[in-house]
Amino acid sequence: MIPFEEAFRTIMDSARKLETEEVPIEQAYNRILAKDVTSDMDMPPFDKSAMDGYACRREDLGNELAVLEEIPAGYVPRRTISRNECAKIMTGGMVPEGADCVIMVEHTKKITDSTIVFTGKETKGNIRPKAHHVKKGSVVLARGAKLTVPRIAVAASYGCAIPLVSRRPKVGIIATGNELVEPHEKPPFSKIRNSNGYQICAHVASAGAVPTYYGIARDTEQSLDGMIKTVKAANDVIIMSGGVSMGDYDLVPGLLEKNGFRLLFERVEIKPGRPTVFGVSDEAFCFGLPGNPVSTFVTFELLVKPFLYKLMGHTFRPPFMPMLLDHDLTRKKADRTAWIPVVFTDNGGVAAIEYHGSDHIHSLSKADGMICIPMGITEIKKGTTVHVRSIQS
Repeated sequence: MIPFEEAFRTIMDSARKLETEEVPIEQAYNRILAKDVTSDMDMPPFDKSAMDGYACRREDLGNELAVLEEIPAGYVPRRTISRNECAKIMTGGMVPEGADCVIMVEHTKKITDSTIVFTGKETKGNIRPKAHHVKKGSVVLARGAKLTVPRIAVAASYGCAIPLVSRRPKVGIIATGNELVEPHEKPPFSKIRNSNGYQICAHVASAGAVPTYYGIARDTEQSLDGMIKTVKAANDVIIMSGGVSMGDYDLVPGLLEKNGFRLLFERVEIKPGRPTVFGVSDEAFCFGLPGNPVSTFVTFELLVKPFLYKLMGHTFRPPFMPMLLDHDLTRKKADRTAWIPVVFTDNGGVAAIEYHGSDHIHSLSKADGMICIPMGITEIKKGTTVHVRSIQS
C-alpha cells in the first residue's frame, strides 16, 4: 500500500499527451486548448466611449458646446472636436479626434437642438483607450486552458473560429461482479443493480472525455479477459469497478497484467478507496476502482479525473472553499487519509452528512462537497476551518 500523494504522482507522471484536432468554436465548449490563442488586433481597436454621452475637451466643460455629429457604435467619426465643440456618442462608439473625455448624458442640459452645457461638477474620462485590454500579438488564452463560457467568448473576440484542441480520451468502462444486474432489471434475491458503470460514465463525460460502457463482466477469467481485450483495443483508458480487493473472486489485477498492463500500484492509503489499481501499457492505461460506489466516486474524483485532464494537457485544480465546521468530528481509526461527505448549513458553516460507509451512495447525492481528514488525525473541533472540495459540478 502506498501513500495517496505517491499514488497521485505516479498516475500524473505516467500521462502521455494525446493528439490534437481542430474543431469549430461552437463545438469547443469545455475542450482543452492545444495552442495559444493570440490577439490579431488591439482591444479596444480604437479609443472607445464607456457610456452614452458627449465627447468633448475637458478644458471646455464650463462653456456651451456645439454638437457636431452623432456617433453610434460602429460609426467612424467625420469631424474633429475643436474648442467648444462636442459629439453625441453612444456606448462603444469611437471617440472622435480632439476629444479627451466623455461626459454622461445625465450630466448635460440641452440649450438648443444643437448645443448643450455640462451640469456636473467634474467628470471621469469615460474613455477606454486603444489597446487598454490587450495589445495585438498578446496571448489571450494559453495552451492547456479549458474553454469555459467566458473563454469561448474571448476566443471568438480575437478571431479564433477553429481552435486547435487536444483529442478527448476514449474511456472504456466495465462493471464487474456476479451480483450485478442492470438498472432496468428487478434484482432477484442476493443481487443489486449496477450503479458504478453509470456513475463512471457520467464522471468521465464531466471531465471532458468520451465514455463507452461495455457492460457487466462476471467474476470469471473468461468473462473478464475477453472484455479487457475488447476494451483495450478501442480505448485510451480502461476503467473497471470491482474485483480489485483480496477475495477469491477478485481477479482483475492478475488479468490486467495478463493483458500487457504493468501495474504501478494496487492499494492506496485512502478511505474510502484502498483497493485501487493503476497500470500502464504501450497502448492504454487502466484503473481498477473499488466496487463500493462511494469508493468508486472518491477515487475517480481524486485520481482519475486529474489524469484524464492531464492526457489533454490541462492541469485540473479542484475548487476548495474554506468553511467553519459546525460540530466536533471524530473517527476511531486514523491509519488512512479519509474523505467525508458534508453539507452547507444555514448559518454559513459546514457539517458532516449522515454517512454509513462506502456503499452509502445516497450520502453523496445529498452532499455539497467532501472534506479531508489527514492520516493520524482522529478529531476536528467545532469552529475549525476546513477546506470543502465541491462535488456537485
